[in-house]
Amino acid sequence: MKDSKSKRVFFIMFLSGIVMMITFLALSIKESSLLKTSYKDGLPKVGAVIYKYDDTFMSYVRKSMEKTSLAKCALNIKDSQNDQSRQLEQIDGMIKDKVRVLAVNLVNPKFAPEVINKAKDSKLPVIFFNKEPEASVMNSYSNAWYVGADSSEAGILQGRMIVKLWRKNLKYDKNNDGVISYVLLKGEPGHPDTEARTKYAIDEIKKAGIKVRELGSYYGMWDEVKARDKMDEWISKFGDSIEFVISNNDTMALGAIISLEKNGFMTDNKFIPVVGVDAVQEALVKIKEGKMMGTVMNDAKKQGTTVIDLALNLSEDKNILQGISLNMNADKSLRVPYVMITKDNLDVAEQAYK
Repeated sequence: MKDSKSKRVFFIMFLSGIVMMITFLALSIKESSLLKTSYKDGLPKVGAVIYKYDDTFMSYVRKSMEKTSLAKCALNIKDSQNDQSRQLEQIDGMIKDKVRVLAVNLVNPKFAPEVINKAKDSKLPVIFFNKEPEASVMNSYSNAWYVGADSSEAGILQGRMIVKLWRKNLKYDKNNDGVISYVLLKGEPGHPDTEARTKYAIDEIKKAGIKVRELGSYYGMWDEVKARDKMDEWISKFGDSIEFVISNNDTMALGAIISLEKNGFMTDNKFIPVVGVDAVQEALVKIKEGKMMGTVMNDAKKQGTTVIDLALNLSEDKNILQGISLNMNADKSLRVPYVMITKDNLDVAEQAYK
């Protein structure tokens, strides 16, 4: 009896050992495969870096790149975590790994010359995307390209949208003085999109003959939490005097809406219109709910597919525009058009994410 019990214990321990061994081997294989390069055999290698994965808009660009690359190229894409030094090291690693093309969403556009020099030394094409280097930098290397949008167009369309909303909704002018009293959430200092979106939006309002009064502006660094906290401060300081929230991107606009809702706004009797740029899916939900008045679609899907299609053409010495529906500009840029989005044409933006 005792021997029988001992045998059962031994058998259970033996089986447990086998299970543990199989589990260990499975984990080892998985870990080994993760440690291997993410490149696929037989496909042209493309190395890409994103300034930070948790940027909402760039997350959609990245997903589009990954989807477009399937069975077409071996895409190795990395998160630079908003660290320029890390990004340069990642680029060095990709060059060492013999990629055919570099695709770079810069952490800081001021470091574009350093990236250009690395690409030059290795005789590699480099595609900058979303954050545009200065023209002089682009002109310093014949095999440097840019995929993005025209920043001034975003500002112009946002300004026109504000004009339409202001004229259509007389209740927005709370003190009936004909002046838009606004707060402005800006991206980051020196960023071309920040400067252009800010300037052209306000210029377009003025061009329409509407006077403006800036109550406050703030560099929110494209970040929802920073925008939310600043909006809390503005509400405390200006209260119901704020007649419009203008944001350089949707992520900050969403942060402002969170603050407004928390502070008792965004109802029929107490409402402040908010507009953004990008048309990320979270913003489309708020537009549908009537808590955000509009945005300007920066087509993340189109930008992602264009980066990969251009990289493939460059890696395989094809016609540079093969399979691409955009025109190449004199400054070696491919510009994806912006589209004004309100509740009336939400389907346009929704289709862009399918």
